[in-house]
Amino acid sequence: MSNAATIKLVGVEKAFGNQRVLRGIHLTIPAGKLTTIIGPSGEGKSVLLKHMIGLLQPDRGEVWVDEVNIAGLKSRDLNEVRKKFAMLFQGAALFDSLTVFDNVAFPLREKLRLPQPEVAKRVDEKLEQVGLAGMGHKYPAELSGGMKKRAGLARALVMEPEIILFDEPTTGLDPLLAKTIHDLIVTMHRKFGFTAVMVSHEIPGVFAISDWIAMLKEGKIAAMAPSGEFQRIQDPAIREFISVGGPALGQPALPGSG
Repeated sequence: MSNAATIKLVGVEKAFGNQRVLRGIHLTIPAGKLTTIIGPSGEGKSVLLKHMIGLLQPDRGEVWVDEVNIAGLKSRDLNEVRKKFAMLFQGAALFDSLTVFDNVAFPLREKLRLPQPEVAKRVDEKLEQVGLAGMGHKYPAELSGGMKKRAGLARALVMEPEIILFDEPTTGLDPLLAKTIHDLIVTMHRKFGFTAVMVSHEIPGVFAISDWIAMLKEGKIAAMAPSGEFQRIQDPAIREFISVGGPALGQPALPGSG
């Protein structure tokens, strides 16, 4: 799609002290598609996501956003590339002291300095699209977990980004609410056509909503395929991980898999 961007990681390595987390990541995120990254806990999925937006810099390797390698970019140039992005964090990362309206309006005021009537129009539009019409006056403390996720999604959408990164967007929600948030993400993705990258433990739920699945294991991409094909992969470690009752569903992980 014309308004979507491609992300490509080439040989990306990252260590924290003596702990090697990413051990040579080669990964291309297709433009305009929803790609979900799965894998055992502690494998560095969120670390991988943060490299895509430049919150972390690789020790080695390249991170391409369209035609720009953001690895090692100076702050001003990196901020220019980041205009393509929005990110929805695990806890929605709302400002407790701001109303829902002002939380969603924050990036518009901070980055675009739009006139207030235009801000109000865009914020109200996004709140309605995520099912929070009329809730702009409330504060985060007055919202349920699911409503906070919706508010976070509205804030991510309000800048009309080319790429949205979702870091465990259903963490802390019961299965029914998790499905509701997944469905909302899919609806917004289809409506706006952005490139979506999601980190998730929601197996098997993510298979139904994702275009592509990539699995991170032992610091590398163990496999990547369209969702339907991924579920037919016969590699024993992948089969065990995605099977019902495996580590992704909260059962004890195999020794050494974390």
